[in-house]
Amino acid sequence: MTVPALYRGLFDDAALFPPGDLPLPEAVPAHAAHRSAWYAEAVGPFLVGAGRLAELTAVPAGAPQQVALVLPGGSSQLAPALAAADGLTVAGVELADPDVRTAVAALAAQLPAGVEAAVELPRGEGLPAALDVLADTPYRAKFRTGGLAAGAFPSEAELAGFLAGCAERGLPYKCTAGLHHAVRHTDPVTGFEHHGFLNVLLAAAAGPDAKLAAEALAERSGALLAAAARELTDHQVEQVRARFTAFGTCSIAEPLEDLAALGLLTAPAPQEDR
Repeated sequence: MTVPALYRGLFDDAALFPPGDLPLPEAVPAHAAHRSAWYAEAVGPFLVGAGRLAELTAVPAGAPQQVALVLPGGSSQLAPALAAADGLTVAGVELADPDVRTAVAALAAQLPAGVEAAVELPRGEGLPAALDVLADTPYRAKFRTGGLAAGAFPSEAELAGFLAGCAERGLPYKCTAGLHHAVRHTDPVTGFEHHGFLNVLLAAAAGPDAKLAAEALAERSGALLAAAARELTDHQVEQVRARFTAFGTCSIAEPLEDLAALGLLTAPAPQEDR
């Protein structure tokens, strides 16, 4: 395998979403190129909002192989979005609703067989209760790790609490926003503190230990993080990816470039003509 197991299917293609905002006629062929590239194993489904489905089906290049529906407007969006996606291969649904129980009920009643789902959970004091609701369901948790304002980025302690809470309950999760790069850093333009996706992978290895998870999230040395990633056993990698299943990124290239720079991912040598 060209792509190590730790990174397979990790990068959901959120090219349509901020801050990338790639026009759909460009995003669709770009996704097709990712899915046919040597690193295709690292690329997850094409994320599309409910309001873009009609536009997506009309793209001359043809629809992506797999799409995941992103529904931030609540459970009432689920049935119309599924109907609008008729003819597409829907691999997943990501649903946000102020009431997690309502989201779970809607998914249980309307989600087609074989389609995965994630429920976006609220930040703040209500998070543990929301985790409890989701723990006994077949659905993943979804948590925001960034955005277009400083307040959209959870602290190390807050994110570690979420990761540990999910591990305690055996609840898989995905993240969204702010994880374009492998290593924790301060954005030189905005000054925002960004979590690194490699930090999150290693924090997931801490399981229910929030203190260890926070320490992994705080690490800013790419060399140390890369060394720790190389030391994970096959069993640990399996555990990590069972917990942290994917994250949405508006750039597929940036995380791959970071992994290559850290020596964690190597493109195959070009084939010579015979």
